[in-house]
Amino acid sequence: MVIPRFEGGGTVTTTNCIRHPIPASISEANVTMVDAPYPDQEAWVAHFSQAQLPVLRHTLNELDQLRGNAEQVNGRVLSSIILQDPMMTLRVLAYIQQHRRKSQTSDITTIERALMMIGIEPFFRHFDDLPLVEESLKPYPKALLGLLKVIARARRAAHWAREWALIRHDLDIDEITVATLLHDVAEILMWCFAPRLALQVREMQNQDKTLRSSVAQLQVYKVELDSLQLALTQTWHLPELLATLMDRSNASHPRVRNVTLAVDLARHAANGWDDAALPDDYAAIEDLLHISHESLMHKLGIEEPAAEQGASRL
Repeated sequence: MVIPRFEGGGTVTTTNCIRHPIPASISEANVTMVDAPYPDQEAWVAHFSQAQLPVLRHTLNELDQLRGNAEQVNGRVLSSIILQDPMMTLRVLAYIQQHRRKSQTSDITTIERALMMIGIEPFFRHFDDLPLVEESLKPYPKALLGLLKVIARARRAAHWAREWALIRHDLDIDEITVATLLHDVAEILMWCFAPRLALQVREMQNQDKTLRSSVAQLQVYKVELDSLQLALTQTWHLPELLATLMDRSNASHPRVRNVTLAVDLARHAANGWDDAALPDDYAAIEDLLHISHESLMHKLGIEEPAAEQGASRL
């Protein structure tokens, strides 16, 4: 079924999904598929602000296993499950912001703190019968594979960012982890709700390895995803600190570099460890962490040929 579109473009179609009862702004409407790009960023934001965000089937299965014994569930264990799924992480943060108490003077920037505010048993009540991304993308198997690759990349980046934050003795490692996991959430949303367009962007970049992501995004989506993502963080009232950590314009700050360098390394490494951009990534990471090239390669589990090791020392 085709439903009315926003003025100026963006045809959307609906797919079957499980209704989700929590009153979060990203969870009130049916899962929809956008078949043609909206004309501008404002229209995309309007669409995503009403879109019901699906989660991974694995996330739902893990939560269901814990649900029957909720009174004995540890918040750290539950947090580790949520942080494997960027969509579920976003749901929890959006929920806690919408149900913010008037007496609350500081933002909740980590999942473990959010669970403390919600409570374990209320969490299971509020986050029940979640829509599954595997169901909504069933007609688009290539898009589902593309989405899973982006999620795997986000997890990898979050893992690296967390390790580097430990080396840097960061004040709050969990904030770095969450910001890194959600750094590419706009791209994840496109795979979830505009699978045909996301596949088109990927095909353009496969055909032209020199094509910049922002150029392909403007051609297909009519918007750059970095800009869209920052607008969405404001629409969802996500903590300002997380939005700052995800904003590359703040790259002079070590915490922001911690996030963006992990994201860049994961993105480039996904193309293979011979990607031309990786040497620059390595140099920037070594500068951030004040470690040698050999030490970084060891931490990443990469063994360089002897000739390359000699060249790196020179």
